[in-house]
Amino acid sequence: MRGEAVEGDVRKTLVTAQDIQAKVKEMGARISADYKGKNLLLVSVLKGAIVFLADLMREITIHVEVDFMAVSSYGRGTQTSGVVKIIKDLDAPLEGYDVLIVEDILDSGMTLSYLVNVLKQRNPNSIKIATLLDKPSRRMLEVRVDYCGFVVPAEFVVGYGLDYCEKYRNLPYIGVLKAEIYKK
Repeated sequence: MRGEAVEGDVRKTLVTAQDIQAKVKEMGARISADYKGKNLLLVSVLKGAIVFLADLMREITIHVEVDFMAVSSYGRGTQTSGVVKIIKDLDAPLEGYDVLIVEDILDSGMTLSYLVNVLKQRNPNSIKIATLLDKPSRRMLEVRVDYCGFVVPAEFVVGYGLDYCEKYRNLPYIGVLKAEIYKK
């Protein structure tokens, strides 16, 4: 797979680059209005949410700070392991901040449920969630999403930061990966 084109590995496009940009602009406007006068901290979940975060924060018109966490419940597979691990924690304390967790996809709910519980213990003013994609058919734990881009079916999606084995993050759209790629 080294140096090969990635387009042929995608079975179909679910969300176009243009639709993503329009939705991110809309979400940024809502977040700006909702957090006016507040101390907003965007907490990005690495690595998948980095593309979404970069575009979203440019659409937010109020002061905002950013921090990063890296968590994993997938490893190198396509199904959650059920165990969430913090690989990289936040750099700053959360007291005095209104935290908005920025996530690429809400799937089983295990990772975000765990994250919300961990971050609540750090006494922020509030915690809300913004996710680009929601896959409700795969939910194992209920998680309240405050800002959602798109609801997607239970297919293996890549692009716009989402990966399979660290590849496909650079696609400018959300596509469904061909099954033969991840079932090798």
